[in-house]
Amino acid sequence: MCGIVGLLIRRPELRESLGELAVPMLDCMGDRGPDSAGLAVFDQQAGVAGLGFSLYWHDGVPDWDAVLEHHREAFGEIGDVTLDANGDNALLRSPAVASAVVGWLSDHWRCVDLLSVGQSIRLFKDKGHPREIAARYRFESLTGSHLVGHTRMATESMVSPAHAHPFTAGEDFCLVHNGSLSNPNSVRRRLQRRGIKFETDNDTEAGCRYLEWRMREGDSLEEAIESSFAELDGFFTFLMATAEKMVLVRDAFACKPAVVAETDDYVAVASEFRALAHLPGVAQADVYEPAPKVIHSWSVVEAGAPQTTAVVS
Repeated sequence: MCGIVGLLIRRPELRESLGELAVPMLDCMGDRGPDSAGLAVFDQQAGVAGLGFSLYWHDGVPDWDAVLEHHREAFGEIGDVTLDANGDNALLRSPAVASAVVGWLSDHWRCVDLLSVGQSIRLFKDKGHPREIAARYRFESLTGSHLVGHTRMATESMVSPAHAHPFTAGEDFCLVHNGSLSNPNSVRRRLQRRGIKFETDNDTEAGCRYLEWRMREGDSLEEAIESSFAELDGFFTFLMATAEKMVLVRDAFACKPAVVAETDDYVAVASEFRALAHLPGVAQADVYEPAPKVIHSWSVVEAGAPQTTAVVS
């Protein structure tokens, strides 16, 4: 049993309150997942150059100043490079090629895990109760257009920050999952034959990398999800995000819970309604339980409410 949460702010002037609204959702779902937790927040900042690399220092006391200094030494004068440290987590923003940064981290900074890459995403993952993690990284101060989060009760792989959700693949894409896939090993082997590398034995990583592979092959996220119905066996509620949208789907049996609340100000998703009960205006919201195999996709737009797309397969 795990908990999922998602929040997309429709009214731009409310995006400063994204973290403040989301923390009670994550805390509430700690009852469903007390082992570890994670949060991916998307914030499209105009005029910011380079990719953001979310980092986690897993061994010893972090020395983020040394990381930043060594990056500048290794890559030379390539433009503005910054590092925003937040305890064991940091966001390195660099104009360097993503593959070069990944290789540099692997070669020189074994004590640092790369959590995500993208223009808009920042990702946090750690062990412990979600309430403690939210306080540790000051989630209430986070701003942005949307986020997805997860509280984990481990059932099929170890408890560690690497095995916590959200999982990411490619750039500006993440996935959280409540459920259990029954064929992750066959999916993993199929993707590995195509040169795709895995970092854990977690079943969710197989689903995440499958969807990202389909998108690299030309599918939209919604089309990739459609194809996954025939490829991914098991029970699941998937909540996903890119820089432009938040997407929710349940499997054909829909045995893993999800509830959605929509207003003119936001779209909120959680495993249980009690995680949404504190949200402003929720009493007047359109609240519903998504049907099996219906893909709900909410877009981030600067003006007006985003449109909900439901694709039935």
